[in-house]
Amino acid sequence: MSTNEKIIIYQVFTRLFGNGNTRCKNNGTIDENGCGKMADFTSKALNEIKNLGATHIWYTGIIEHATQTNYSRYGIRPDHPAVVKGKAGSPYAIKDYYDVDPDLANSIPDRMKEFENLVKRSHKADLKVIIDFVPNHVARQYQSDAKPEGVVDLGEKDNQNVAFSPQNNFYYIPNQPLQSEYIDLHRSAPETYVENPAKATGNDKFNAYPNINDWYETVKLNYGVDYCNRRYGHFDPIPDTWNKMLDILLFWAGKDIDGFRCDMAEMVPVEFWGWVIPQVKAKYPNLVFIAEVYNPNEYRNYLFNGHFDYLYDKVGLYDTLRALICGHDSATAIQYRWQSLSGIEKRMLNFLENHDEQRIASEFFAGNGSKAIPGMIVSACMNTNPVMVYFGQEFGEPGMDEEGFSGRDGRTTIFDYWSVDTIRRWRNGGKFDGKNLTTEEKKLQNFYSTLLNLCNKEKAIREGEFFDLTYANLEGCSFNEHKQYAFLRKAGKELLLIVVNFDDKPASVGINIPQHAFEYLNIPAKEKYKAKELLSGNTEIIDLVPNQKTTVLLEANGGKILKIKL
Repeated sequence: MSTNEKIIIYQVFTRLFGNGNTRCKNNGTIDENGCGKMADFTSKALNEIKNLGATHIWYTGIIEHATQTNYSRYGIRPDHPAVVKGKAGSPYAIKDYYDVDPDLANSIPDRMKEFENLVKRSHKADLKVIIDFVPNHVARQYQSDAKPEGVVDLGEKDNQNVAFSPQNNFYYIPNQPLQSEYIDLHRSAPETYVENPAKATGNDKFNAYPNINDWYETVKLNYGVDYCNRRYGHFDPIPDTWNKMLDILLFWAGKDIDGFRCDMAEMVPVEFWGWVIPQVKAKYPNLVFIAEVYNPNEYRNYLFNGHFDYLYDKVGLYDTLRALICGHDSATAIQYRWQSLSGIEKRMLNFLENHDEQRIASEFFAGNGSKAIPGMIVSACMNTNPVMVYFGQEFGEPGMDEEGFSGRDGRTTIFDYWSVDTIRRWRNGGKFDGKNLTTEEKKLQNFYSTLLNLCNKEKAIREGEFFDLTYANLEGCSFNEHKQYAFLRKAGKELLLIVVNFDDKPASVGINIPQHAFEYLNIPAKEKYKAKELLSGNTEIIDLVPNQKTTVLLEANGGKILKIKL
């Protein structure tokens, strides 16, 4: 394979993947509902994920976070339920940056060894490993019991009498105790949760009164930005938090992982990233850094000054494709989206699902996973940039359970102990034989597997040139530019004509390929080209002549990838 590998990320919520319980209780404990383990990612499981087309696996929720499960007999301090979301807790409320979440281990004292073995098994299956780095906030009761010798805990030496100091790890509200609705809800606990002085809350709430809609279970980390004084940055000398975070990144990089997905990266000053990423890469040059960034005005800043490899394309392509799949936008918006990136489109991570977003098959989105087929073809094939799928997406997992804290919101819970129906049936006790999947689920899985494997099999997708055909197909009688989208990819003597249909009805489309496309991509014009349709394996005969319609039949909510050897 070319070194220009197209990154295909399979995101999996680690504690849910291996849970086979068919009778989970709403808001159930770990004893009642069970919990998946790192050991559930057997060689067989990892090979199945590899066969889907994945090059990378993102294990979400590896680092120890706050939980209502009591592990005090293993030397782990319990968390107060008033500052934990759900029975299992959020994986983004980190409790110990130097430890593995005990929920995930078969032998809790050996949890780090089990993680190291998981990394080895993943690599043996030819999957690179990504884990979360959560830099903006930590659990309210953060305390590392696994930190290496000589490491000073976050906040241990803070001056709590001042709201801000560049050498503090946290922000404080002096002389005010923390007060929240959620603390009030847990007055029946043996002890009331007390935090005095209150620390600022993770979602930039700089008062002592976080509410239910805030990230009330977290505290904001201080990178030297004075939020109460026009966000003035105090970066010289280097703030204490910067050095602590560098050590944490180097600690996990030393576990032979291959990348970090950096949670809410834009809530941390870009100056920190520009300082820390080059230092980590100096020791681990092949590590990939992916940023969760939502402000397009900051994209270039975090790529070029922050030194990130890739950024989330959420407010661009994801939002556009979601609107299209739901019938609320025109396919012409796709052209606008990539053009608005002005040259950085190869540095964006495309996706249609992740742990934050609603499931495509949920009643809040499309109601059927197959409706995403045209959007998935666009997301995966438009460019050479990475693409991601979320575990269960390939089966049309609806995410419509009411698990507990999460509620029935069309998302797979990140707060509760639960079992994911489609994943459980696919695993079938570790056999992965497909016996318990429906015909429709198998069909959708086959589509994902075919599509994602094409991303690296086909040089034109992996590293080829791109040509958008939208401008040449506006207001035509045989191509509805609001429901259909077409583009070309080319590498060497291989040309792909990719056409999708976002309509609920089949369509016979006549695509105009302009003279400029033939010149730009050096395509010899010819009638009766033999084209192989790569998703089905069928052969079609098509005409490729400038300004003359190329006719293609499309299924409802479908698409074709037509390969022509020139």
